[in-house]
Amino acid sequence: MKAGRWIEPASGKELSHEAVIATASRAGVVLLGEQHDKAAQHRWQLHVLAALRALRSDLVCGFEMFPARLDPVLARWVAGEFAAEEAFLEAAEWGKVWGFPAELYLPIFRFCRQFRVPMHGLNCRRTLVSEVGKLGWEGVAEDDRDGLTPARAATADYRRYLFEITGGGSPSRKAQSPDDPAFDRFVRAQQVWDRSFACRIVGLREGATPPLVAGIIGRGHLEFGHGTPAQLADLAVGPVVVLLPHVGDTEPAAGLADAVFCLDADEG
Repeated sequence: MKAGRWIEPASGKELSHEAVIATASRAGVVLLGEQHDKAAQHRWQLHVLAALRALRSDLVCGFEMFPARLDPVLARWVAGEFAAEEAFLEAAEWGKVWGFPAELYLPIFRFCRQFRVPMHGLNCRRTLVSEVGKLGWEGVAEDDRDGLTPARAATADYRRYLFEITGGGSPSRKAQSPDDPAFDRFVRAQQVWDRSFACRIVGLREGATPPLVAGIIGRGHLEFGHGTPAQLADLAVGPVVVLLPHVGDTEPAAGLADAVFCLDADEG
């Protein structure tokens, strides 16, 4: 597909950049998906954030990459308190909380600091994911849930989606179908992240005049209205706009997102 265009997956129609950004700016939440290791996709996120900031001075950015406990560090960064980026990354425990190079994300962090766009962590404590995966929500005391409420149960479509993107019915895997009980643990763990991002976004929108919250999140948590969009719907948050980068010549599948932006194949 021709790069530089916005496409509406539901209809296959081309959309203008102005129309996409205007619609997103009127939403309550805008979710910008990514493949974590693709620099071009982070540049795309940055450009969308800049366009949104031009229309919404109350823009707030939430990041999958950081747990919410690091919000005080992120606030200090945005306020310009760190003399060096290395000091910020150390204080933000980058090497511990995220496994991808900081250089991929620093342009977005610099943008937030320059324009004083508040940054917040959307993630929970890492051990909660494994605990719920193993024990279920009912097996974890409410006081140990890091402020999260239990996730809305995964639909059959979401289980099928997760099964396919994690390898399908490979002979080497224990679970041999989306509804195999052996797949339950993975699904529960995935939904901890989905619910964490949604609950944190709800918290950011509390108050008399809720801001526009932009979420920087892996696309596997966003596609086809599953994951975090479904959890936001369960929490009665909206409207939510999902925007994704798109690479390759194939038409984006109907329902993939509200709009996708086509990137050059050698960038994606």
